[in-house]
Amino acid sequence: MPLTIDTEMDENGQCPIRAILTTVMGKWSSLILLSLKGGSLRFSEIKRGVGDITQRVLTENLRALERDGYLTRTVIPGPPIEVHYELTGLGGEFVQHYMPLVRWATDRREAVLAARENWEQK
Repeated sequence: MPLTIDTEMDENGQCPIRAILTTVMGKWSSLILLSLKGGSLRFSEIKRGVGDITQRVLTENLRALERDGYLTRTVIPGPPIEVHYELTGLGGEFVQHYMPLVRWATDRREAVLAARENWEQK
């Protein structure tokens, strides 16, 4: 049975599917959400887990993910003040659906690297 996708444009003339996936599938967003699958983390822990992301880009992505309901931001009064991020039900659901793709990518990494090497030798 073929997959049918609702491509009807919203009131602003935008594809509603693209509007949702743009945030969650961005370069850093999926990695941020995956880093939170084990539970609540502080900003610095997310930054360490994601890798070479700048503080500004991480902040922007965390705000966008919070705005769209994928994670929550909790401020714990100090001193020192602590800020924790945690997946919401929606964020957890995304991670649950995304993990098979992560596993596939992990399992196929060597094949992709070999294909790249083969292509570069042409």
